[in-house]
Amino acid sequence: MAFPATRMRRLRRTDALRSMIRETELSVSQLVYPMFVTAEGGPRTPIASMPGIDRLSIDAAVAEARSAAELGIPAVLLFGLPASKDAEGSGAWDDEGIVQLATRAIKAACPELAVVCDLCLCEYTEHGHCGIVRTTTEGSFNGVDNDATLELLARTAVSQARAGADAIAPSDMMDGRVGVLRAALDEEGFSDLPIIAYSAKFASAFYGPFREAADSAPAFGDRRGYQMDPGNLREAVREAQLDAEEGADVLMVKPALPYLDVIRAVKEATGLPLAAYNVSGEYAMIKAAAAAGLLDERAAVLEALTAIRRAGADIVITYHAKEVARWLAQ
Repeated sequence: MAFPATRMRRLRRTDALRSMIRETELSVSQLVYPMFVTAEGGPRTPIASMPGIDRLSIDAAVAEARSAAELGIPAVLLFGLPASKDAEGSGAWDDEGIVQLATRAIKAACPELAVVCDLCLCEYTEHGHCGIVRTTTEGSFNGVDNDATLELLARTAVSQARAGADAIAPSDMMDGRVGVLRAALDEEGFSDLPIIAYSAKFASAFYGPFREAADSAPAFGDRRGYQMDPGNLREAVREAQLDAEEGADVLMVKPALPYLDVIRAVKEATGLPLAAYNVSGEYAMIKAAAAAGLLDERAAVLEALTAIRRAGADIVITYHAKEVARWLAQ
């Protein structure tokens, strides 16, 4: 027995009609391109686990930012690798620190490009944790001192704001940090500067390539005490709601693909603009599979990022941003 075609199937028969009824669109205007800026080494140092992504000198970062802007990408996200580290991560709030210098240089060269500064101490501390480390009387690791860390994060946010950041993105996952940062920025005259909060940042296995790129793996212990349990959806929603109450302008879920349900739940619960971070491990997986001939990279990336958008993300942070911009232009 032959069944008549359904209404949607009939409409999908031509490219023109199919594009008109598509429910979810992926646009270059929704992309943020992360970059690693280093105070040491040559102009570009390839990151072995992330093919196509380099550690960049400030001059190379300016060139890379200009290239992104020319492709229509509206924003970059900066991570800094300092020349030296210490127990407190003092390079993070140095007005002449690597992220501050890169921000000034990029804004001077590309004033129309939004520069978002990641705000965390892990790249700057000698131990690789995201704040001030507590120890037991025997000297073993006993977690991170939340309240002591907040003061340093506030100093860093103000320093990044003075350098010309268009937005601050705290990724540390300390309790109460959005409210503390909002108060510090307001007090220093940056009340219009938005905060893009890493609200649901999970203790994920997908961060491995990033930790190589940013030289930020913990020297001891782990981050499960302040990053989220991958099994907890309701907690993620509560964390996002708390950040919203404290004054976050944009919320974020990280990683993206393993947490599409979290993206949807946070969006529905808060209604705020939502970013999703398509992280280094997600990028590396597709790159490795494509290099092995196991899938079509272009098709896989566009499908994955469309799924992130469909789940509810307004902004997609992805290392594929420049490639996606070229593919969409075609």
